[in-house]
Amino acid sequence: MKLLIQGGRIIDGAQQIDRIANLVVADGRIAGITDEDVEADCTIDAKGLIVSPGFIDMHMHEDPFDEEQGRPKSDIARSMALMGVTTCMGGNCGENVYAPDLYLDALDRFGSCVNQGLFAGHTYVRCASGGTDKYAPVDADTLSRMQTLTTELLDAGCMGVSFGVKYIPGTTWEEIVRLASLCKADDRLVASHVRNDVGRVFDAVAEMAELARETGVRVQISHVGSMGGYGQMERLLRDVDRYRSQGIDMACDCYPYDAFSTTIGATTYDEGFLDEYQADYDSVQLVDGTYGGARCTKEIFDWAREHEPWAKTIGYFMKPEDIELALRHPHVLLASDGLRSGAKGHPRAAGSFPRLISAYVKTGKLPLAEALSKMTHRPAERLSLEKKGNFRIGSDADITIFDLDRIEDRATYDEPSLAPAGIAYVLIAGSTAVQDGELVDETLGKSVRFGE
Repeated sequence: MKLLIQGGRIIDGAQQIDRIANLVVADGRIAGITDEDVEADCTIDAKGLIVSPGFIDMHMHEDPFDEEQGRPKSDIARSMALMGVTTCMGGNCGENVYAPDLYLDALDRFGSCVNQGLFAGHTYVRCASGGTDKYAPVDADTLSRMQTLTTELLDAGCMGVSFGVKYIPGTTWEEIVRLASLCKADDRLVASHVRNDVGRVFDAVAEMAELARETGVRVQISHVGSMGGYGQMERLLRDVDRYRSQGIDMACDCYPYDAFSTTIGATTYDEGFLDEYQADYDSVQLVDGTYGGARCTKEIFDWAREHEPWAKTIGYFMKPEDIELALRHPHVLLASDGLRSGAKGHPRAAGSFPRLISAYVKTGKLPLAEALSKMTHRPAERLSLEKKGNFRIGSDADITIFDLDRIEDRATYDEPSLAPAGIAYVLIAGSTAVQDGELVDETLGKSVRFGE
């Protein structure tokens, strides 16, 4: 089947293309960019619209797995598709919600709103191998089992290894090196929620630089805004530039919001966190659970942490100027860190990608082509996805078409699942997943596995 996307402004940073032309798709792949009229089975009129490679979210948190149905749920996946994302990566911060190999297999059996890949999460591997005490190191036998399981998950197609060292403070240097080293042979990415944030973030990023230096792996500093967005960003980005000048392949990602989200039981909220963030309990809002929607008092905080440690929170601690510094930096890519509990959660899961355009491009803080590069070909390159994020002939026809004048995030902290405005079409493998802001097919996505 041949599809013609006619008369749109085609922007492909991978090929330095930015012009009005026709995009030709054949059998789910890019067949060319032309000024000529082409006969096609189907035509999309894209006049006045931007035609971009499908957005890629390299750091989100996958939907829970419904064991009764034998398939993943689709709350986050729906939000991803509706904001123009065609490919996303879960398994971040060391966490997998279910056995990654079985999760990927289920995506292929049932389909999904978007293409989804996974990192092999260090925390998941650690717990599955018997290392259940997050404050304690693992013994040699457990570490050996962890290496074996990680190898199996990489063989099953996981894109690399992720760490959530902040959440597992018992993680040793040897543990990190042994698992990260498994990524070197195939040049897979190592992504990390680093060991500390705020004033100790510099040493934490230095630890990842040393990991890259010792093992030769490429490293990704996850959601850098929530790690150094409290007044540390300028120095932190200088450190990243310095490490890169030394030959270390380090990059970062960030979401365009100045509040983070994690569970109330996370180590983020261990003793001393208020002094560290220079804040009070009412800077923490519970998203779900008994006190869902409430700002914390000491009493609510202590009760929820003891009785409902799984309850999600939003932490209002970050500085907007630090987030802007990060997102304007050439080696910081866009990623949502999307985390959802049904319709509840942080608006980043439904708004990050259109928000970068509405809040940064349309206000003159970023050129459109640069913003799209942070959302398309550059994350694809970090993830070694050669056929995604670009319009080269033969690449996957994952395409996002939007109205630059109308695109705008609408999700808020009160209504975090609201879909954005201005997304005209989202195509996966040349077929329509979203049209005029509505999901029309939730089965077009499949698993994304390393090397395929």
